[in-house]
Amino acid sequence: QVQLVESGGGLVQAGGSLTLSCTASGRTSSRHTMGWFRQAPGKGREFAAGKNWSGGVTSYADSVKGRFTISRSSAENAVYLRMNSLKPEDTAVYYCAAGVSTDPATWASIRESSKYDYWGQGTQVTVSS
Repeated sequence: QVQLVESGGGLVQAGGSLTLSCTASGRTSSRHTMGWFRQAPGKGREFAAGKNWSGGVTSYADSVKGRFTISRSSAENAVYLRMNSLKPEDTAVYYCAAGVSTDPATWASIRESSKYDYWGQGTQVTVSS
């Protein structure tokens, strides 16, 4: 079992920045694939960013590429999502997810929610215009 807890959401003006944190506990591993997904009001959950550090695979949604960066701290057992140049359309609940499969991660697979086995409760990000 892996437990994930997100934090760092809030209200920010367009053009501003936020850093989301995801603290993992339980049977965590540096081989896990970690991802960030988001769900805007009235819409389905969509992929934002994902990374498998052991395989060296990183992927970003086109809508966030160049603005968002996924990173981690092994010492703190945490994954982060740095979000710059925020836009009102980035408003959503952001979810952290962990995939524990030993199958090789690919650029395509880490973009799929089915790749992930554990999910956090989400943190709200609201970007005002």
